Amino acid sequence: MHGINVHGALIDKQTRCKHYDKPIDIIAIKFKCCETYYPCYKCHAEEADHQAKVWGREEFDHKAILCGKCGEELTINEYLNSNSSCSCCNASFNPGCQKHKYLYFEGNN
Repeated sequence: MHGINVHGALIDKQTRCKHYDKPIDIIAIKFKCCETYYPCYKCHAEEADHQAKVWGREEFDHKAILCGKCGEELTINEYLNSNSSCSCCNASFNPGCQKHKYLYFEGNN
């Protein structure tokens, strides 16, 4: 995707996967444990041979979110403060992803 390898059960070139395939499901997340992008935690669980680890608060300036529309890599802080849209191309992200923040980022229950 945009020159970045994204692993998982992808169904298109905008990072949608078999688990999340709505028009607004266009982000991939770099997992801290393996520094690998996956569209979702379910894809990571199905393909990785290890448990996922969450990014610590002190790491929120790392680029770990990939916009499937334009290919921009966002920092965790940029993503968490994005109001569910890309700061580069303004594409809308699925606001429902907020329910899963605790799976990726420390202190986000």
